[in-house]
Amino acid sequence: MSLNERAMHLADELARRAAEYQIGVSTLAGTRILDCGGAFPGSLSAGLAMARICLAGHAEVQLVPGSGAAGVPFPEVQVVSDQPVLACLASQYAGWAIKVGKFFAMGSGPMRAAYGQEKLFADIPGREPDAPCAVGVLESKYHPTEDVITYLVGKLPTSVEKLTLLVAPASSIVGTIQVVARSLETALHKMHELKFDLRQVFAGHGVAPLPPVAAEESTAIGWTNDAILYGARVAIWLRGDDDQIAELGPKIPSSASADHGASFAELFARYGDFYKIDPLLFSPAQVTLFNVKSGRVHVFGRTEPQILRRSFGLEEG
Repeated sequence: MSLNERAMHLADELARRAAEYQIGVSTLAGTRILDCGGAFPGSLSAGLAMARICLAGHAEVQLVPGSGAAGVPFPEVQVVSDQPVLACLASQYAGWAIKVGKFFAMGSGPMRAAYGQEKLFADIPGREPDAPCAVGVLESKYHPTEDVITYLVGKLPTSVEKLTLLVAPASSIVGTIQVVARSLETALHKMHELKFDLRQVFAGHGVAPLPPVAAEESTAIGWTNDAILYGARVAIWLRGDDDQIAELGPKIPSSASADHGASFAELFARYGDFYKIDPLLFSPAQVTLFNVKSGRVHVFGRTEPQILRRSFGLEEG
């Protein structure tokens, strides 16, 4: 079963239980739209469901008790996958910038594999040029317009007969969960940027604290990013060369960046432009690499509880 077929099966179940999950279902220009956090409140269950759909059903996502490692008394979002490259990079990664008129959203989910034009797909498996359906996730406060849908349909293969789009802003309970569920994805993407051979990777686990649901989108973006940058812990199982791991490993966590140590809000105020922030920052706080070829364990980075507490507005005492 393809990535998009797996995701469509999960999306069908979410739509069927829309009232239970407190989401909305509508149709526009032949496309099914699942409103998971705009005009509808959403729910914890809907957030987990959206994250699983974004991962094309190749990962388990759940809320687990906070371990204390991140220093905040919040539940944590846990992701476990035995197909992490397919789940996280071929599907979950928000690599498709969708801009049509005044509408803008980062597109993620397996519709990216059907589109297949991102440079990333030259280095990873998962491209689906003959997908019979497509499922996408849009991080946005607004529903896509007919023009947006026309644009997407024009970019997808002609084999796609059904398109489903899930929409939720970061400033919603669903949007917050699905963003924080990207801890493992950020580690794998950083490894790809460092030219690490991802064919060596065969399993992954990530966990990050679930921040409060912010009232403003800009605050939500800051909190969810900080949850990963300063609170996420990722473990990856691979078969590789220990010398290469020892050389590249220190560059994977967020501490490798010169911008490390400042909250996302502070960085945005400093630069005034998201794209001026050091791209090396966007990765988990801590990464553990289990090399099953040699039996060695490599640990890089650290969590930053004080930064998280300051970011989330938690007072000491």
